[in-house]
Formats: sequence, structure tokens, C-alpha cells
Amino acid sequence: MRAVRYHEHGGPGVLRVDEVPMPEPGPGEVAVEVRAAAVNPVDSYVREGTYDGPPLPAVPGADFAGVVTAVGEGVERFCPGDRVFGTNLGVNRPGTCASAVCAPADRTAHLPDGVTFVEGAAVALVGATAWRALVDHAGVEPAETVLVHGGSGGVGHVAVQLAAAAGARVVATARPTYHDRLDDVGADVTIDYRRDDLAEAVREAGPPAVVLDHRLDEYLSLDGAVAAQGGRVVGIGDEAADAALADVPAARRRELSLTLLSVFNTPDLPAVLGRLGRLVAAGDVVPEIDRTVALDGVADAHRALTEESFFGKLVVEP
Repeated sequence: MRAVRYHEHGGPGVLRVDEVPMPEPGPGEVAVEVRAAAVNPVDSYVREGTYDGPPLPAVPGADFAGVVTAVGEGVERFCPGDRVFGTNLGVNRPGTCASAVCAPADRTAHLPDGVTFVEGAAVALVGATAWRALVDHAGVEPAETVLVHGGSGGVGHVAVQLAAAAGARVVATARPTYHDRLDDVGADVTIDYRRDDLAEAVREAGPPAVVLDHRLDEYLSLDGAVAAQGGRVVGIGDEAADAALADVPAARRRELSLTLLSVFNTPDLPAVLGRLGRLVAAGDVVPEIDRTVALDGVADAHRALTEESFFGKLVVEP
């Protein structure tokens, strides 16, 4: 079969397409013919060696959607022919940018009828991240105001839709180019994140009870300045080590809480994926696809992660 691999850590240029043996499922695993995979920022961190990853040569990619071809010992929830999707691969095991993959059954869920493979792959990691942030950690409630930084991104545009589906009032930041699209998917207010008076603009929109922040190093002080009393900030980016509150007493007076999360710690990933799949099937969450690429376009997709601005997700169709 064909698989994108990197034999050394480095930039997107280290990615190449190799012929490799077809994987066989071990105990607790399902073998999947990959119909779609997705590209996420974490893929580039692992490729660069910033994150600990699998032994080299390694296959990038966390998300997959496809058809089960075989199941390993002890797997009862899946059968050959099942349509499935999943995530959380590519960090401690081979990734998904390949013709086939063996995935742990506890990182896999059934893909509902009516949800395409491209949609399943696109929503898996970003949807699970947004779900854990807003539902599991922030406990967002109807009528609360939710601020989503980076609303046009993979996690951001799904978070906007999840918050709206929960009955929250959603404020999102993004480039003006994407404001209309964010309004279409559920944002009540959209703000240019480059505004010099960003904090004042957020206050005018309404103090957020919940903040989803992908760049704590840039926005944590702003979050502390604009959050409502008892506000909950959830950080999903990797810049938390460089984050600092400019006004700690003010944040303390507001009893601001800060949670950091990793989607790779999701305790019951199939349950989260199942709920996301049902929301996509119902049309309540629509994963936006900027473009799809073949395996030989994965290197260019990795470049686009850092060099381009786009709305939604990049998806690989092997």
C-alpha cells in the first residue's frame, strides 16, 4: 500500500510517499481502508520533532474515516464493512495519511449514514477538542456568552457551531474575510482579531462566561480583562507555557478559572465521536472543507498550515 512517511524530523519537505506493507490488526484494533484523513497542526509538531512521536520512519495524521476490512482479537463493536471514523493516531503510533491504517477500537466510532468520509475525517480531532473544551470542561449552558478565538480555524469553526447548538450566544474572532461565513454557521457577533481595541469590542459584545483560547500567550491577559464574573477559560494551544495574566488581582476578583486540555486524554473518545457524528448527520455541525488533496499533496497541505489562511479543514483522500 501507499503511505506518506518521514524518515527524519524537519519541515514539510521531509514527507514522501512510500510503498509499505499492509498492516494487520492486533488485539483490540480494527484495520481500516482509509477513504479520508485530515491535516492538523499537531501533525506538523510531531513531524518537526517538537512532540514525541512514533519511531521513524513515521506516518503523519491523527484523523481517519473509512471502511473496516478486518478486526483484531477482542473487538466486538465493529465488523468488516462498517463505516467508521476516529482520531488520536500519529503521535504514539502510525498515522492516517495512508491507504490503510490499524486503529485502536477505543479511538474509533461508527460513521453515521449520510455523513461523508471527508466530513468524518475533518470533524474528528477538532470536534473532539471543541467538545471537551466547551462541554466537558467549561460546561457551557444555554444563554451564556461564549468567546471563540480563531473562529475560522479547524477547532474554532466547529466550536462556534457546538456552542450555538447548546443555545449559547457566540462571539468569534477572525479575519473580516471570514465574518460572513462565521455568521452563517452560528456566530452572533464576529470581531476582527487585529483590532487595536479588541478588548473593548469584546466587552461591547457582552462579557463572555466561557472563552475558548488557542493562543494563551497572546490572549490570556485579554481573557482576564473581559471575562464575566466566574468566567471559564479553556486553553487548547501549546503556548500556555508563555502565557501570563497582566492583572492577576482583577482575574482573582472575577474568580476566573483556567483549564488546559489535550484531546489525547479524552476518557471515552468513541462516545464523543458518536455524538459528533450524530450532530453532523443532523446538520447541526457542518465541518467546512477548504480543499482535499491526494497523498502526494500532503507536504503542500502541511506547508499551508503555517503559510496560508483558510477557513476550516484540509482533508486527504488517499
